[in-house]
Amino acid sequence: MSKLLNPIVLGKLGSTYGIRGWLRVFSSTEQSESIFDYQPWYIQQAGEWRVVELESWKRHNQDLIIKLKGIEDREVANALTNREIAVDAEQLPPLEEGDYYWKDLMGCRVVTTEGYELGKITDMMETGSNDVLVVRANLKDAFGAKERLIPFLDGQVIKKVDLTAQLVEVEWDPGF
Repeated sequence: MSKLLNPIVLGKLGSTYGIRGWLRVFSSTEQSESIFDYQPWYIQQAGEWRVVELESWKRHNQDLIIKLKGIEDREVANALTNREIAVDAEQLPPLEEGDYYWKDLMGCRVVTTEGYELGKITDMMETGSNDVLVVRANLKDAFGAKERLIPFLDGQVIKKVDLTAQLVEVEWDPGF
């Protein structure tokens, strides 16, 4: 079994499908089927990342469904529902200059163009129209915010991303 040193979550196993051990898959990749380009997959079991082997996959209506090797019935598959699917970060393709993955933004400080510290990025959400930064506010936030949702609109709201300094500069009203 290979060790997963730098896990990147690309999706999640969903509910079972049928009686022969198939599972639904929710993909976080830009094109949902791209999740199958990255192998091997790892899922967490008993606090450790364990490699799983994909036997087959297909599209069923709007869902992606998969068959994992060694999973032959619904009961065994049911034990894997809601598990995150991870790959090693080394499997991701290299980026163009100035591009970054969502994982690179985690933990970055978010500051307004006027210098107000909004907090740190804890998550990203994908919405229909644009991505959204989830920013956990500082403990003594002057506006009493605990969390802020800031649209990731490059150039419009997001003014600068400096991964070296772990800083994202935004044009955003701290009271919002």
